[in-house]
Amino acid sequence: MEPVYSSVIGFARGVFAMQGLKFTILGDDNVPRSGGAVMTVNHTGYFDFAYAGLAAHPSGRLVRFMAKDGVFSHPVSGPLMRGMHHIPVDRTAGAASYAAAVSALRAGEIVGVFPEATISRSFELKEFKTGAARMAIEAGVPILPTVIWGSQRVWTKGHPKRLGRTNVPILINVGEPIPVAPDADPDAVTEQYKTVMADLLAVARAAYEPLTGPDLKYLPASMGGTAPTLAEATRLDEADTAERQRRADEQRGFSSE
Repeated sequence: MEPVYSSVIGFARGVFAMQGLKFTILGDDNVPRSGGAVMTVNHTGYFDFAYAGLAAHPSGRLVRFMAKDGVFSHPVSGPLMRGMHHIPVDRTAGAASYAAAVSALRAGEIVGVFPEATISRSFELKEFKTGAARMAIEAGVPILPTVIWGSQRVWTKGHPKRLGRTNVPILINVGEPIPVAPDADPDAVTEQYKTVMADLLAVARAAYEPLTGPDLKYLPASMGGTAPTLAEATRLDEADTAERQRRADEQRGFSSE
């Protein structure tokens, strides 16, 4: 029993109930009841880590998510994140985060990773980083492919948050663990589990209620929605990155004067 994690879960469930969120979890019996695994999750909303963790509860497991280190420095979220033994990711010193994740996996933990790194504005699967595959190979644990659909309707990039009582359905689909050989190629493993996640996402979308009217903005263009295409979303992400770099360069210039 972990008092901090258990308390946060209880609080989160209360918030979800007040929001009227309706969760459907498919494949929760695929979550290993013991041993390490890398839970790979698609990323369409800011609360994906909270929703994905629900899929592990029926198996009595807690997921240790890798999250940006800024969350850990916040006076409120920081102590909670550390109390739940999540793993801070410092993008300027990624080796330490990677080593901590591998250590947790070898200790039998489930580590949650978002291989797309950032939220997908198109709500399609973006390019995957190979970090999750490399961790699974080094730690000798399987990949646990997991997808979420519907979380973008609560709060996602480029749209106002909807934290009131929205009664939004959220569907989580967990695939079978994918064994990873110790001599496997990280690129091949990444492509393999991405293909599985694409299939899981197709099942989740097919089972989800139809989106119409204003909610078409939460639907991919490939499905008749008004969200940006994957190519358009990539250009928006690149523009954001360039703007962040410009501001950082300006700040360094001001500080050096």
